Amino acid sequence: MSRSAPNVLITGGGIGIGRATAETFAQAGYRVIVTDILDAGQTVADAIVAAGGQAEFHPLDVRSTADADRIVADVESRFGALDCIVANAGIAHRVPMAEMTDQTWDHTLDIDLKGMLRVIRPALAGMKAAKTGSIICLSSIMGVAYGWDEHVHYSTAKAGVVGLVRGLAVELARAGIRVNGIAPGYIRTAQLLSEEHSLGPAGAEKAGDFIPMGRIGEPGEIADVALFLASQAARYVTGQVIVVDGGLLVGRY
Repeated sequence: MSRSAPNVLITGGGIGIGRATAETFAQAGYRVIVTDILDAGQTVADAIVAAGGQAEFHPLDVRSTADADRIVADVESRFGALDCIVANAGIAHRVPMAEMTDQTWDHTLDIDLKGMLRVIRPALAGMKAAKTGSIICLSSIMGVAYGWDEHVHYSTAKAGVVGLVRGLAVELARAGIRVNGIAPGYIRTAQLLSEEHSLGPAGAEKAGDFIPMGRIGEPGEIADVALFLASQAARYVTGQVIVVDGGLLVGRY
């Protein structure tokens, strides 16, 4: 077992915010456990290793309790307790409420909210034994402040993330484990640029007109906040959901 580097497990690490987070943590000296349902996660891990960092890829559908348990146990057996988890995997599909089925609703919450539980739960014993750990969960401005029409299931899941962060932070604080969240605003990801499910390229650029900083965000700007929350610089921060939106929420009157 080697403790030469702190360990971070990232879900949805193959693209977008997850990929940027994997790269950012690798540059900071972490051993990065990239997980994703997409094969792109392997590309991310390979690129980190090629650049001199430490990373490995594990295919993971966060709907699978068995797979999440297995991956965490495997990583712990070889490298020790996880130092950090970034629960980032999620989906956001446009579905009007009149067309919402139980299956569609459950599918979104199973990934966007319960998927976090599945990777956090098996890591807690190791973190408690080590008396340290940082858990970071991705919410959204659509979960902390805005409603999003035709994405009610997504907003519901992301609002649930806020409750998860607050409750778990209190439960784990005396064990030395910090739990925080990030609520991104409009960030340049494949999800945001989807014409079918979000703003699309033209809408994303127009969004800059009403964001005080004059532009949408980049994935790396979320990754940097995640790295801060994982670091000793945030050692007295827990139970918080930090909005990263270029001033969008405070600038809309």
